[in-house]
Amino acid sequence: MKMDWLNQELADIKNKGLYRRLNTIESGQTPRIIKDGRELILLSSNNYLGLTNHPKVKKAAIDAIAEYGTGAGGSRLTSGNTYLHERLEEKIARFKGTEAAIVFSTGYMANIGTIASMMNKGDLILSDELNHASIIDGCRLSHAEVKVYPHRDASCIEKTLQSSRHQKKLIVTDGIFGMDGDIAPLPEIVEIAEKHDAMVMVDDAHATGVLGKHYSGTADHFNLRVDINMGTLSKALGSTGGYVAGSNELIEYLRNRARSFIFSTALPPPAVAAAGAAIDIIETENPAKRLWDNVAFYRKGLENMGFSINSNAQIIPLIIGDSRRTLDAAAELERLGVYSLGIRPPTVPEGKGRIRTSLMATHSRKDIDDALFAIGVIREKFGL
Repeated sequence: MKMDWLNQELADIKNKGLYRRLNTIESGQTPRIIKDGRELILLSSNNYLGLTNHPKVKKAAIDAIAEYGTGAGGSRLTSGNTYLHERLEEKIARFKGTEAAIVFSTGYMANIGTIASMMNKGDLILSDELNHASIIDGCRLSHAEVKVYPHRDASCIEKTLQSSRHQKKLIVTDGIFGMDGDIAPLPEIVEIAEKHDAMVMVDDAHATGVLGKHYSGTADHFNLRVDINMGTLSKALGSTGGYVAGSNELIEYLRNRARSFIFSTALPPPAVAAAGAAIDIIETENPAKRLWDNVAFYRKGLENMGFSINSNAQIIPLIIGDSRRTLDAAAELERLGVYSLGIRPPTVPEGKGRIRTSLMATHSRKDIDDALFAIGVIREKFGL
């Protein structure tokens, strides 16, 4: 009896078209996958550079298993720290152009641990309205005053800071926004922050390995520096985990105060080695060039169909609107041989349901042509 409310809540979720279920993929994160025995073009993966299947990345993980085993066996501050972890942090710091870096067990843990440990009651956080859930939760855990500003609205940030009397102020934003593919106006944000003595934190989960002259992220793209450079190892880097890069003092502080670092088991050695190998490949083999070539080809195909594209990145959403209609369009796309899930609230705002498509460097032109054909069919059928 005391758990009957669960059935009522689940029924309500289903009635609103917001019910979620797991989808089982029977192959790796390759351009064409197997699901339910069918071959489908994968058009929704965060494996942007295809590095989860790169021979050097896989070999690095296998070698790490042979030497260190499958798990870390403890937190970084007890028995879980290895030479591999420290070497990866050095690579990340070099890659991001910072003094130091610290690795967390997930990107989610990196965000909540960093924000909650640095900001306290009486401080001020300014957060973009479309920031990732982990940023939102980190803000809540901090107990700081949080002002959510309209998406990419730097003028609102400045107005808020002009009247602020808070001792510590933090502006936090995604670099590339994961559901829209647009990029934060970082030059304006950094200029405003310097004027008002505020810190800037960028979540570069979708930009690391993809954006910038050296493909190290949003700050690299705009040729500037930020105070807190956060990201994940689980997208373009083809592994799992999160990191924060910044000054020596910042990293030392997080090592001592970030609860999600202190009280979590260290990343497994094979994941650490894989991420390190991925950075080496990005720096020496330039896989992002192929990604951007594919993005340009795909984008042109969509524009030729009449789609208006606001994305500047490898993530290009097809806006549907209604949640049920979004599910129907995604199901039809899968029937036509393309796997790209419908995204609904609360991941995106109400009435902004979409099919979130994303490109990989390893997609062939045929993969993209076949996907564009299927998208053309659902465009006609659903009036997109």
